[in-house]
Amino acid sequence: MTDTPTKLVIRNIGLILSGKLEEPIHDGDCLIAIDGRISAWGYEKDLDTEGATTVIDANGVALCPGLIDSHVHPVVGDYTPRQHQLHWIDSTLHGGVTTMISAGEVHMPGRPKDIVGLKAMAIAAQRWYENFRPSGVKVLAGAPVIEQGMVEEDFRDLADAGVKLMGEVGLGSVKDGKTARQMVEWARQYGIQSTIHTGGPSIPGSGLIDADMVLETGTDVVGHINGGHTALPDDQITCLCEKCSAGLEIVHNGNERAAVLTLNTARELDKLDQIILGTDGPAGSGVQPLGILRMVAMLSAFGNVPAEKAICFATGNTARMRDLDVGLIEEGKSADFVLMDKAQHAPGKDMLESIREGNLPGIGMTVIDGIVRSERSRNTPPAARLPFVVD
Repeated sequence: MTDTPTKLVIRNIGLILSGKLEEPIHDGDCLIAIDGRISAWGYEKDLDTEGATTVIDANGVALCPGLIDSHVHPVVGDYTPRQHQLHWIDSTLHGGVTTMISAGEVHMPGRPKDIVGLKAMAIAAQRWYENFRPSGVKVLAGAPVIEQGMVEEDFRDLADAGVKLMGEVGLGSVKDGKTARQMVEWARQYGIQSTIHTGGPSIPGSGLIDADMVLETGTDVVGHINGGHTALPDDQITCLCEKCSAGLEIVHNGNERAAVLTLNTARELDKLDQIILGTDGPAGSGVQPLGILRMVAMLSAFGNVPAEKAICFATGNTARMRDLDVGLIEEGKSADFVLMDKAQHAPGKDMLESIREGNLPGIGMTVIDGIVRSERSRNTPPAARLPFVVD
């Protein structure tokens, strides 16, 4: 006996945002997902909508891939001891984020720094977020902070156990580029993606990571290139943009002027495909449920980027940089979506123009794996129109 396939039909879509910089808007007014994966999209009259198990009437609003936060610091479950806050992940879902990527579980009280302990915690973190998804959000966790004394076998052990991420280089005892590079190369050899802290110190034990160390270390992602919190001098940011093929990660908790500098430099270098977004929370600045949306609006408004392309920084760019099956409207990708519209009474003739003017959209619904996870957002301004599930 087999389970009956699930079929989601989203009809009456006003705008389909693809997540792809090269083609940020798809034609169509309907999308179909089967068993939690995108099957087809286009115009309803051309699609097979029969046999749907769930029908969503988008009511003319925009459909966008679920947003990705490329830089978070989770600990366990939906709780952060850094701010003593419960349900911060659920709250972030109401900001349109359906996938989060850990840059290290650094706020765990008593975080072990011996090699056996740090490996154990990374494996445990990977497991508990694999087994428990707060409000359905995909939290990709288990990102060990490297410490002096680690050897190649440690990275093989981590990879064999399912760990795929390395916490921010520079938050542990490894402070020199030569040692860090060796560990990054071991990690890469075993399929573990790396990120480096960039800028001034953020937590006790961290320190300044300048452009020279970033370049020497050669991580896959330049973590918070606009500082987390304190940015590097402009010439060093420009240097990194010029010389790095890695992800250029701009975060909410960094320097906003440096964020715009990074964006403008990347544009001049034809490297907008390397721009990805994170919040770098929870942190001293707190939790930012709307942080990714705010970065999209800020970069569009002050960085002179069309909103449909700025949204790609938080979706398809991150998906491609990090080899994820989310963040893009493509056949076979996870059916993770945000349905949103211009906020009530906001300026701009439509949602994209309103975002371009620096305004947040209103979120009416999130969908993860083809399942409705939230309806009208409790955090964004109210949307002009709301999608609804058809009875």
